[in-house]
Amino acid sequence: MHKLIALSFLTILYTNTSFAALPESSLRPGGIAIIPLTDQVKHVSYEDHRVLITEENNKKYAVVGIPLSTPIGTINIKVDQEIIPLDIQSYPYAEQHIKLKDQHFVEPSSDQLARYKTEAQEQNLIYTSFSQSKWKTLPQFITPTQGKFTNSFGRKRFFNNEERAPHSGLDIPAPIGQKVIVPADGTVVGIGHYFFNGNTILIDHGQGLISMFCHLSQIEVHKGQVVKQGEEIGKVGKTGRVTGPHLHWGMSLNDARVDPQLFLAPKK
Repeated sequence: MHKLIALSFLTILYTNTSFAALPESSLRPGGIAIIPLTDQVKHVSYEDHRVLITEENNKKYAVVGIPLSTPIGTINIKVDQEIIPLDIQSYPYAEQHIKLKDQHFVEPSSDQLARYKTEAQEQNLIYTSFSQSKWKTLPQFITPTQGKFTNSFGRKRFFNNEERAPHSGLDIPAPIGQKVIVPADGTVVGIGHYFFNGNTILIDHGQGLISMFCHLSQIEVHKGQVVKQGEEIGKVGKTGRVTGPHLHWGMSLNDARVDPQLFLAPKK
């Protein structure tokens, strides 16, 4: 009974409340959940990953990333020793059919697969990390480069008619050489030239919230560098698996790839 009451309360809260600085709640695969907490709560986790906790107007909230692979139905969030159930809804992600000239990006060789596996392990160490934040209130994010973008996040992708994993980031079409800036303060925790992602920067914003910027033509920061919102970190390019120049902006929260648009200020 208590769980049902909690779930009903949360559903009403998500539907009727507008948060000024908190990201937009969206209970779907690839979305995020905003859970109000009491002052006494010390630890929140989901699938054994520690969850981000922020404050807004002197109230505490958990911000939970929901993986794109999450099946429709109920998930359980652990708040100290209590379990909070959340109802995950379906979402109409579109399909995308892409023609690639380089077949290696569709069917990599054994050497390329080995390279990808090593690169994925390197990135996963970052995605599963949890650093203390320098903020109490989660900062509002800004768009990392100029450009008109569509809802590319979550698209079911087919490369040369072969199905692949859903698109886990937001693509922003832009010309080669256009500057890329920091969407929110953080620390550069990863830099690399990856098989699929090309020239890449990873920035830790604190408490398991990581930004990834891919396909860059230039990287202008170094690992360990502290960066501020609006600071230039690189240039748009078309390195890695691409069909044209653009910035791929990925967001990971408690090791779940989530829609970056949920962290942007609502359009007026």
